[in-house]
Amino acid sequence: MITDDLPVWRTKKYADLTLAGVSGDGVFSGYASLFGVADSGGDVVARGAFAKALKARGAGGVKLLYQHIAAEPIGVWTEIYEDAAGLFVRGRVLTELERGRDVLALMREGALDGLSIGFKTIRARTDGKTRARTILEADLWEVSVVTFPMLSGARVTRVG
Repeated sequence: MITDDLPVWRTKKYADLTLAGVSGDGVFSGYASLFGVADSGGDVVARGAFAKALKARGAGGVKLLYQHIAAEPIGVWTEIYEDAAGLFVRGRVLTELERGRDVLALMREGALDGLSIGFKTIRARTDGKTRARTILEADLWEVSVVTFPMLSGARVTRVG
């Protein structure tokens, strides 16, 4: 519900999702990026943008961080691949870590469900008229579990 007395950040629309299969093993999955969809900064990722990096690095070479904080790894990615929709990720939060237990508890309740990519742009195209940038190739370094993703559809969809 949008009302005039709510702060601006409360008036934004968020993905309505239900997390299924919740258990304590820390395994979760979702989409870290969606192809052809603009994020809040106006960037659009093209299908195939991560292919070269994933071939070179693999899931194990991409860090799983909390809120993009390099000093806060919270688990490992076990599977990362591009499909027709976007960049699918499956990982495991390490419950041996205090932060891992906190993150998993928040995920179970749906309070923490955003995903966000950390990358270096290798090749991009900027539209001369709209100034929108399409990322054609990206060197993927990390995918973080975040509170507010720049791409609203980049979400954890399953915990369990």
